Amino acid sequence: MANHTPMMQQYLKIKAQYKDCFLFFRLGDFYEMFFDDALSASRELEITLTSREGGGSERIPMCGVPYHSAPNYIKTLVEKGFKVAICEQVEDPKVAKGVVKREVVQLITPGTIMEGEMLQERENNYLASISNDSDSFIITYTDLSVGENSIAIIKNGWNAVISELFQRPVKEIVISSNLSENYQTELQARLQVTLSYQDETIIENAYVKLADNLETPELKQAFGRMLNYIQRTQKRSLDHLKPAQIIALNQFMNLDMYSKRNLELTETILRKGKHGSLLWVLDHTITAMGARMLKKWLERPLLNQSLIDDRFDIVEGFLEQFFEREKLREALKSIYDLERLAGRVAFGNVHARDLHQLKQSLNRVPEIKNVLSSFSHQKITSLSDAIDGLDDLHQMLQDSLIEDPPPTIKEGGIIKDGYHAQLDDYRYASKNGKQWIAELEKQEKINTNIKSLKIGYNRVFGYYIEVTKANLHLLPDNRYERKQTLSNAERFITPELKEKESLILEAEEKSVDLEYQLFIEIREQVKAYIPALQKLAETISKIDVLQGFATASEINRYVRPRFNINRDINIKQGRHPVIEKVMKNESFVPNNVSMQSNTDMLLITGPNMSGKSTYMRQLALTAIMAQIGCFVPSEAADIPIFDQIFTRIGAADDLVSGQSTFMVEMLEAQHALTNATENSLILLDEIGRGTSTYDGMALAQAIIEYVHDHIHAKTLFSTHYHELTSLEEALQKLKNIHVRAEEYEGNVVFLHQIQDGAADESYGIHVAKLAQLPDKLIDRASEILKQFENNEQPKQVSSVKKDEDAQLTLFAEESVRYEKNNNKQNKLLKELQNINVLEMTPLDALNELYRLHKKATDSGGGKS
Repeated sequence: MANHTPMMQQYLKIKAQYKDCFLFFRLGDFYEMFFDDALSASRELEITLTSREGGGSERIPMCGVPYHSAPNYIKTLVEKGFKVAICEQVEDPKVAKGVVKREVVQLITPGTIMEGEMLQERENNYLASISNDSDSFIITYTDLSVGENSIAIIKNGWNAVISELFQRPVKEIVISSNLSENYQTELQARLQVTLSYQDETIIENAYVKLADNLETPELKQAFGRMLNYIQRTQKRSLDHLKPAQIIALNQFMNLDMYSKRNLELTETILRKGKHGSLLWVLDHTITAMGARMLKKWLERPLLNQSLIDDRFDIVEGFLEQFFEREKLREALKSIYDLERLAGRVAFGNVHARDLHQLKQSLNRVPEIKNVLSSFSHQKITSLSDAIDGLDDLHQMLQDSLIEDPPPTIKEGGIIKDGYHAQLDDYRYASKNGKQWIAELEKQEKINTNIKSLKIGYNRVFGYYIEVTKANLHLLPDNRYERKQTLSNAERFITPELKEKESLILEAEEKSVDLEYQLFIEIREQVKAYIPALQKLAETISKIDVLQGFATASEINRYVRPRFNINRDINIKQGRHPVIEKVMKNESFVPNNVSMQSNTDMLLITGPNMSGKSTYMRQLALTAIMAQIGCFVPSEAADIPIFDQIFTRIGAADDLVSGQSTFMVEMLEAQHALTNATENSLILLDEIGRGTSTYDGMALAQAIIEYVHDHIHAKTLFSTHYHELTSLEEALQKLKNIHVRAEEYEGNVVFLHQIQDGAADESYGIHVAKLAQLPDKLIDRASEILKQFENNEQPKQVSSVKKDEDAQLTLFAEESVRYEKNNNKQNKLLKELQNINVLEMTPLDALNELYRLHKKATDSGGGKS
């Protein structure tokens, strides 16, 4: 470092403290980056890489971005998961001795974004931290942009931690430096998040009140990790942070990461976008705050029937009064993002236009209160009573800020006339002085008889009188003092003009400085209202979500469901909320779902593409919609409250974890079998299809029997193993149903109707025909199918004609081999018959199946 210039030494010292960040080093009007930062930034940002002398023997790689456009470049880096340290000059260059002092004033990371243009307005931006003690993990969530803090306690092991983190849009996770490397690797691989490290957990006195709701030292230390990280990175006021709230996970339906993904609650599996998800169908919110609250509700459906019914009552009230609801929606359009406005006020990066938006929002609050009061439903009018219009704050903003303030706060033009007497005096002096200059110009034209004479101003020379060279002879000799010479004119100043210039510029400078100070004072006054603003934002968000439920229910013909404690499911003409929306003008075929107390499991058979998965999913989505307080897509619905929903739907490899489709299938099944209760809903689609027919069928039957005999959860199990339909006779609470399909002129017609009983066939070849596989292939498959159905060995087809003797020899050898293998298979069959499947757990069944499969393979049976 000694070989470098003082400025580069300063850079390297600061960079050493922020090794995992891009250091944006302020030099004049640019943020510069050097060395490895420059090499990486030029590649990631696609900007020009240059170099400069730095005192050493070699030139230093260098790149930079203009100060005014830096936010766009920072956004690009942060979206890619990088961190950016902003290093600014912290002393006046005019008084600095040597190199100007510089410090990092803020660290911008994926989880700590505060700037509006970097945030998605309808999405929370969560930062999470993980701490662990002897028997549990503690997850802390913070959305810095709104000040929200919450804590979840996970006691079911590391997989439950991953599943919980999957619930929320977490961008960055703060961990201890001694967290297991395996855990760190899994966090990055499975959740694609940025990892940051923080070991200090002691909460400073200024933030102790935020931990008042936390009872144990472990919880306070976990929250302290988060607070220390935020303080270290943000280096500014955090007055908007709310006290940490414990997430009582037992008060919400448990939706694991598999179910959330398979049911496409907030994003689709294929495109990873909102369009085509349940959120897309239900989101009729007007405000950004309401949209964020809707997503949170969707991720955590309620278990408390009283709370759900409260939401239903309000939705029903909104639904009954269309015109009043439309007035409410119109009023909500003028409400800006109060949550994030409050955050920016506390952070100190709020501008006059932000406060103008706050003023406009508060201006519409009385109208919202009046509209709510006009509803006949008491619970809606009580919402009006709960709204504090913050009249004092609104009046202060109304008195102080002009209607259309500029984007900057250091150039004046923000404060209204009449708000501050001294500011009015400065403005009067400035305005009066400019009027005097206009009169002076007019008088000088008369006195000199120079009609082209003019008085101008620039930042370098101030005010001046400009006269063209052709008219210089008309000027009096004693009054005009030459100030600047141009190619075709001369500029002068007079004693009177010089005196007025001093007064005008002093008034303008003092006016701008005073306006800035007044704005800071107004911002500090707004800070005192942050808790009230956050409460107002929460109330308006709730109103917005519930009116959105009413709007969606009216548009899509949803009805209010009922809950029962008998674990009965009675849905009349239920529909899939997303598919019917996507189909638009096409007619979606509704179906009933009936599972009384004497039925715990529906075994669903029928061809592919007939609607089995749709039928299963629509039941789960109906339950979720009901438990977030929204009406549901059916003619009537009477259902229990489910504590958990487990899904095994669809086939996908988990390449990140090195797991095959079948292993993913087994893991998801295992998760359901381990955690489900009798109050859960289980959806199992085509279990066992990832392995051989007999393996799969054995596993499927064992799982059905285990769920039926030991868990008793309401379960929908779809299968192509028609042999399993005989279980209806052996299992008292299992019922066969099928999706109706008809064969017409050699083609299959899907009717998408659920009927009692088992399907007569799977129509697999018909589906292949619909997929337009080659006709020869379809014909051959039909021929082989007939042979299988007649218990015949399918004939081999060869395109090469072989010598007859060679064929006889081959057949003889095959005959001997077949006989040997047949004897071995008979032995294996006897072993299989002696196994009591009903007495085995799924894990025991897997182990026994593995043993038999290995024995068959080792003996050559697997190749017969």
